[in-house]
Formats: sequence, C-alpha cells, structure tokens
Amino acid sequence: MAESSHAVIALQISDLIRDIQESPHTDVDAVLSELAESGVNYIDTAQHAGITIASRDGKLHTAAATSEYPVLLDKFQQRCGEGPCLTAAWEQHITKIDDIEAEQRWPAYCRDTREETPIRSIMAFQLYADHQTMGALNFYAERPYAFDADAVEAGLIVATHAALAWNLLRRDQQFRSALASRDIIGQAKGMLMERFKIDAVQAFEVLKRLSQNSNTPLVDVAHDIVTADRASDVVDN
Repeated sequence: MAESSHAVIALQISDLIRDIQESPHTDVDAVLSELAESGVNYIDTAQHAGITIASRDGKLHTAAATSEYPVLLDKFQQRCGEGPCLTAAWEQHITKIDDIEAEQRWPAYCRDTREETPIRSIMAFQLYADHQTMGALNFYAERPYAFDADAVEAGLIVATHAALAWNLLRRDQQFRSALASRDIIGQAKGMLMERFKIDAVQAFEVLKRLSQNSNTPLVDVAHDIVTADRASDVVDN
C-alpha cells in the first residue's frame, strides 16, 4: 500500500472522528461498526474485522463485527481463556498470527479456529486498556500470511484513529451517565425535601446515609426512591 493510501485512510477516519465530536447524539454501535467496516476497506488483505471488549473477570463482548467470524472467534477466546485479541489488549499493542495451522501460542484457541472457521491469519491492535476493561481492533483473513508489514502499518493507522474515536465515545457516555445520575439524585432530593420538609443539604445527607448503610451506590438509592414514589402515585390515583 502506497504512502498516499495511508494518508487517505487517516483523512477519512479523521472525518469520522470530527463527526463524532460535532454530533450531539452519537450512536455508539453504529460508529464502532463503521470503524470495523472501514478497516476491512482500507486493508486489502483483510476479509473480516471486529472490535473486542474484555473485562478483568474474563468476560468478552464483541462490540462490532463485519461478519459472524469475529463473534465466533471471540467466543473461542472466552471459552479457552486465551487468544491474540486478549494478548493485544492486555499485554502487547500488536499481536499477529501468520498461519493458524502453524501457530504454537494459544493452542486451544488455534485448534477451535482451525476446525470451525476458514480464518488463517489474524492481526490485533490494542485500542485502550484500563484497570477494568480493554478494547482491541482485530482483522482476519482466510489465507495464511495475509498481513505483511504494509498491512500492519495500515492497521496501526486505523487502530490509532479508532482509539481516538473510542475515547471520544467513552467520554461522551460517561458524561451522559453523569448527567443522568445527577438528574435522578436531584429528583430524589426533591421528593425527600417535599415529604419531610427538609432542605437540600439534609436531603442529600439522608441519601448518603442510606447509601452507606445499605452498601448501595447513591444513584441506585436515589433511583429506588424515585421509582417507589412514582409507584405510590399510580396506586393513589
């Protein structure tokens, strides 16, 4: 792949990131799917792509996939507790399998992949990793030695921009979650203030003590109060 082609990849994915930044309501699943599809389009030898999300407890989730194979291979990784995508996410930034038939790492995963799919080459890139979860962008081909140095370079460009987009999406989700939590806590405080004739500080103190006494997140306590109050209104009416 020529250097100009790499520039085109970077430009087009940068446009996608700009769209994310400018959009007031971003469909996370749609963006991740577009990133996976873009990777297959940009890397000529890649036939399938997927984005894997994993947690420290071993659970895997396929956030996006261009076919059934990325989903199936993620199931193999969860079942076997090993695989190139997990290694790329937790241990290395890039992991590559040139030929699934000859690969000595991850024997159970390679056996299942060899016996149940046509996939023979895999290339995985870390998108992010924190204390709880990780993400990896994965490319698959149905012939061995499909990913040469140029494919790795193109994959790095796609993965780097995908990581930027992913971080934007995660921050947006966290912001929306924080707004929703603040709203539900505000509603619960208002209900306590009205019912018990207390001020906002006292109402928040009640919520905090309920949270501590029940070892329940404060937002969940607030949600229970709002839900119970609404239910009682329905019964009264």
